Amino acid sequence: MTLDLAAYIRDVPDFPSPGIVFKDITPLLADRDALACAIERLAEFARPLRPDFVMGAEARGFILGGALAHKLGCGLAIARKPGKLPRATIRSEYALEYGTDALELHADTIGEGARVLIHDDLLATGGTAQAKIDLVRQVGADVVGLAFIIELAFLNGRERFDDLPVRSLLHVEGE
Repeated sequence: MTLDLAAYIRDVPDFPSPGIVFKDITPLLADRDALACAIERLAEFARPLRPDFVMGAEARGFILGGALAHKLGCGLAIARKPGKLPRATIRSEYALEYGTDALELHADTIGEGARVLIHDDLLATGGTAQAKIDLVRQVGADVVGLAFIIELAFLNGRERFDDLPVRSLLHVEGE
């Protein structure tokens, strides 16, 4: 199934701060055909990479990350904002295009040598994806690729990951 997924993305100006154009994926999530198409297209990219885990970050990375992990027959590793996980965690801090943040992962979620696909709804500057890569590498696992719904190509986030396969379903060339 091939749909124009861009038709299911809504721009929200000045969110979460002035000058930012938020890419709202909730229309895509609400449409069963668009949702199925996005998951299938991401799975087509990821299947040959043979991941043991899909890692999604809070919160939108959890939504398709879980569906993608199910489709690939692997586990879901969740990276959360600080203080949200109840057991021992590891941490990675990163810069956003509009501030700074951090992600944490339960230290025992991913074993050494595991193959991990990094997933999120959006690739902008690459800070969040880099933080997830750092978490994976802290436990001695391997990142096998990165999969996104939308890429803000004008922010050049992909350049951080020249050594890894990257797939974005939609490319935004300018804002």
